[in-house]
Order: sequence, then structure tokens, then C-alpha cells
Amino acid sequence: MQKDFLYVVLGGFAGGVFFRSFFDLGDSFSIFLMLVAGVVLLFYFLRKKQTKDEIELWNLGKILIVGIFVLSAGVGILRYDFFENRSGEGSLDHLVDQRNTFTAIVIDEPDIRENNTRLTVQPTWTSDVQISVKVLLTTEHYPKFNYGDEVKIIGVLQKPKNFSSDDSREFDYISYLAKDNIHYQMYYPQIEFVSAGNGNIIKEKLFSIKRNFLKNVKKVIPDPHSSLLGGLVVGAKESLGKGLQEDFRKTGLIHIVVLSGYNLTIVADFIMRIFSFLSMGLATLLGASGIILFAIMTGASATIVRASLMALLVMIARTTGRISQMTRILFVAGFLMLLHNPSILVFDPSFQLSFMATLGLITLSPKLEKYFSFVSKKFQLRESLTAVISTQIFVLPLILYMMGDFSIVAIPVNLLVLMFIPITMLVGFLTGVFGFINYFVALPFGYISYALLNYELKVVEIFANLPFSSIHIPYFPFWVMVLVYGIYFVLFTKYKNED
Repeated sequence: MQKDFLYVVLGGFAGGVFFRSFFDLGDSFSIFLMLVAGVVLLFYFLRKKQTKDEIELWNLGKILIVGIFVLSAGVGILRYDFFENRSGEGSLDHLVDQRNTFTAIVIDEPDIRENNTRLTVQPTWTSDVQISVKVLLTTEHYPKFNYGDEVKIIGVLQKPKNFSSDDSREFDYISYLAKDNIHYQMYYPQIEFVSAGNGNIIKEKLFSIKRNFLKNVKKVIPDPHSSLLGGLVVGAKESLGKGLQEDFRKTGLIHIVVLSGYNLTIVADFIMRIFSFLSMGLATLLGASGIILFAIMTGASATIVRASLMALLVMIARTTGRISQMTRILFVAGFLMLLHNPSILVFDPSFQLSFMATLGLITLSPKLEKYFSFVSKKFQLRESLTAVISTQIFVLPLILYMMGDFSIVAIPVNLLVLMFIPITMLVGFLTGVFGFINYFVALPFGYISYALLNYELKVVEIFANLPFSSIHIPYFPFWVMVLVYGIYFVLFTKYKNED
């Protein structure tokens, strides 16, 4: 019963956040819900004292669940209200559509795209007030700026706008940026360097090591192989080019390119497989160390921390075999993430993909293995197959809703590529590390990395060029996605006690 109440509390909170993400009924609505829940709970306790009839007690139990759910939903809505009120939205509206001059600090590493670079900055005059706001700059690749740089900016401040894709699929770009407290943009402003070293000293050192690591890799490995390796090993924000990204999308491997956290979740599972010849405890320790190292090297952004936490949960679940317990811990972890930033539930694809992929690996993968007894266990093929199928099942509704791409070849491509990703990451990491010593020392590892990356890119190219590789669904309704996940939830509730 206590386990059921835990899911009711977490589900109510998430339901409140979900509702508030779309509907704003005023600050008092959450208070109203909590008052209604208080009345329901009061009725339950009063009636419980007055009856001993088992049937009525059973019905009162349902009332208790409703009361707890509504109370939790009210708390979820209240948390979202508080988050939005502290976001800084509207604080610079008086400067919109005007030519402004101001100084700002680059507060994140540059996001290098195919045709431009995006910088997230915080104006210096807002850094000392309780509500701070960020501005997203779209600029040329050169001159380059780094995290912690103070810059002078001259340009027209604008508010973000939503846009539609080629198939009329609208993307809520405003809310997507707002989840990171970005409410303003500037396109190709004049930017002048003022000074360096104005950020967090630890993050500055980490990003500096990361930049030098990528330089070492690029000296040995050419593009696009080096860009792909940079994304895999240290989460480098560098574009592979529109054509290649489209190939990754067709083959169901886009999660590797965009660093959604989905790849980290799967890689965590494969790391455990690689070290399976060691004791379970040592294998888990080595795998966990690899994930923590990845998070640190990428600068420990909120996205990577969330993905790393979920990947660690997968490893612990595999080690202990306590699927039900780890599932509860996963939901509690998700709750804590929503408590910190409730907007990620609806507006952060990375969180959604990571959570669903992790849930699939923890709950579905162990149950599927018995149905694939005809697949050999050599080279961990059976376990790898069930891991890929499980994650594909759990992320497919999201991918169809967000992108509309159903990759027919996703499972074979994921199997052919993902089993080599951990070794690619290891050898690629050694390439960059030995590059700090000497170019020629790093060269042998670079050759091996290039061979592995070339194989992975060739697999993607071959399968992407197949005429039946992918089916594009122009319209996949939101309510259908919710319905599918509702069915998943019902099945999960039904079989959650089965290990």
C-alpha cells in the first residue's frame, strides 16, 4: 500500500506540473485544489473512524487516493507557478526591438552549429538582482568566445518566436528556451571581447581541458569523424552537417548526435556488458566511474547530470537485480528533477528521452530476454538486442510526436553501431589524452578510433540510403502519444511487482 501511495504522490505532482505547463488558471488555483484535497482527506478520516465495514473501507481507500492525488497535483501546480514567477520573463521587454549596447558574461560553452555559433550570455546589470535573465546570441563562428568571457554587445534585442518545420509540425521554441531561463535573442550583433575569467573557476578549467582535448583529437582524426567522436566522448556541441544528421535520423541514431542523454543511458548498459568478465561490484564501479568522468568532462550541465543519474540507476538495477526497487528510485529521481525545474517535463526532449529509455531498460529489458532464447548469448548479443528493443519501444511515441520519423532499420542499426560505441569512446578518449603528451603517441589510438568511427558512419550511410529505411509520419497527435504512454503506465502498474 505504501508503494502505491508513493506512485500516487509522484503521479499527482507530475500531473499538476503537466497541466500547468499548458494551462494557467491563476496563482490561486493551486490553493483551491489543495483546499479541495483537504476536505476530501478530512471526510476520509472522519468516515474511517465511524465504520468497520470492509466494503466501505475499501471505497474509502479510493477516496484517500483521490485526495492524495489532488493534493500532490496542487503542489505541482504551485511549484510551477513559483518557478515561472522567478524566471525573469518580461524583465527586458522595455528594450525589445531597440538597438542596445550592454556588457554580458558568456555563461555556457558555445553551441557550434553548421552555419553559426550560439552563445548564452547574462547581462552584467542583471547578475546582482534576485531575478536574472539570459540572452541567446546567434553569431558567426569567428571570432571565437569561451565560457567566462565578458563581452560588449551592440544589437537589436528580440523575443523568441515559435516556428514550424517543413511538414507544418510546430515547435514551441519559446517554452523550450524558457526552461533554461532564456527569454530574449539577438541575431548577429556586434560582439567585442572585454575580458576573460569571469565564470566559475572550476567550469572554466573543465571547459579549457575539453577544448584542448578536442584540438588533440582534430589533429589526428579528420571531420566528420572527429566531430562525432567529440560528441560521444565529451559532449562537444559541434554540428555534423545537415545531410549527415538526416542520415542519423533515418536510421534511428539521432540520439547519439544530439546528445539527448538517450545514448548515455544505452552506453551505460553496454559498459556493464564489457566488464562482465570482472566481478559484478568491480564492473559496476568501473562503469559508474566512466559515467561520472563523462559528466565532469562535459561541464556537468543540468542535462548531462540528469542523464548520468539515470544511467547510473540502470547500472545499479542490473547489478542488484531489484527491478521494482530501482523503478521506484527512478521515479523519485524524476520527481526531484521536476522539483528543481518543473518545465523539463513537457519542454525538455532530453529529459523525456532519457527517462523513457531508462525506464525501458530497467523494466522491460529483463522481461524480454526470455522471449529471445534463440539468440546466442555470445558477445552479449541477446542482452544487447533486448536493451535496444526496450529503449526503442519506450522512446518511439516521443520520437513520432516530436519528429515524425519511424525508422524501420533502427533496431539492426542500433545493434551494429551501439555495441562498438563504448570501445570507440574508450579509444577516442585515449587519443585525446595522449595528445597532451605527443602527437605521435596519440597517432596509433587515432587510427583505431578512425577505423571504428568510419565503420559506424558507413553503417549509417548504407542503411540511410535504403529506400525503405524510414517512414515519415506528417502528423502524430499529442493525444495519441499520451494514450500510448497511458497504456504503458497501465501495463507497468499491472506488472510492477514482477521481477
